[in-house]
Amino acid sequence: MAAAKKAPWKKPNPKPANSRSPHLTPAQKLSAKRAAKKAGRPYPNLIDNMRAASTSTSKDNSRKK
Repeated sequence: MAAAKKAPWKKPNPKPANSRSPHLTPAQKLSAKRAAKKAGRPYPNLIDNMRAASTSTSKDNSRKK
């Protein structure tokens, strides 16, 4: 049986500080802010930022294949 997934904020950081992903682009920040506003929050949370970062990279990766 598969183990239950941990919440993102409870997982240790998988990468060292010098190899982390770059900051969100202005377009990604805007996307995260829109998602937060749609959900009724005044500013984006970790999940909004993760979604904004993954949607743009997944589109880029799908073109490369």
